[in-house]
Amino acid sequence: MGKVIICASQKGGVGKTSTATALASIFAQRGYKTLIIDCDQQCNTTDTYRAETEGVATIYDVLLDESRISISEAIQHTECGEILAGDSLLRQADEKLKGCVDGLYRMSDALEKCDDYDYIFIDTAPAMNSILHNCLIAADEVIIPVTADRYALQGLSQLNETIRAIKKRQNPKLTVAGLLLTKYNGRANLSREVKASLEKVAESMNTKIFDTSIRECIKVKEAQAQKRTLIAYAPKCTAAEDYNRLADELIG
Repeated sequence: MGKVIICASQKGGVGKTSTATALASIFAQRGYKTLIIDCDQQCNTTDTYRAETEGVATIYDVLLDESRISISEAIQHTECGEILAGDSLLRQADEKLKGCVDGLYRMSDALEKCDDYDYIFIDTAPAMNSILHNCLIAADEVIIPVTADRYALQGLSQLNETIRAIKKRQNPKLTVAGLLLTKYNGRANLSREVKASLEKVAESMNTKIFDTSIRECIKVKEAQAQKRTLIAYAPKCTAAEDYNRLADELIG
């Protein structure tokens, strides 16, 4: 199995989906066999990839349905790349997995049979739930997007505690690849102040702030409105340039 990288944050609107889809697009463009998995019940990544959700197998069927089909049976091949689509029924996950002996290991069990990929990116919901635990247990690395605003530290402490607990008890290989500053405006005093305060947080989490910050860019929202990945929609915009540098950091 290739490297599994998840984008996680308890805070919504920080750029998890934009980051996951941009990186998956870039790695695929660079010749890596790449899969993206949408584990957010809002299905924004699925929407971006223009993947189907009705009448097809989704992440729900892989993790929660009684049939428990394999990932390979559920993958969709789209113009944007290969994706395991999300499903609004993921909202039932906590209830369905409650009391299941293998409840927290469904994702890692499914990925064990998915050895065709160099990189697997997972987009997650802004929630501390059983699906996020599944993803963390299956992952190699976590990218934590953080916006440059006064609420930047919101939820980081609980997420860090969860990651530490999972690393200690269930997935010793798990690491936080770094905190990723998104929607960044280097000319704004607040952005600079947030970046400085995050350095202390990163140290406490035994990680770093990525050298690359993702600059604020209107093309990101335009790409979402057009249901396209940023890299396909505006490959030369500032945010796309930043995501390419982030990919260099992850590879290098």
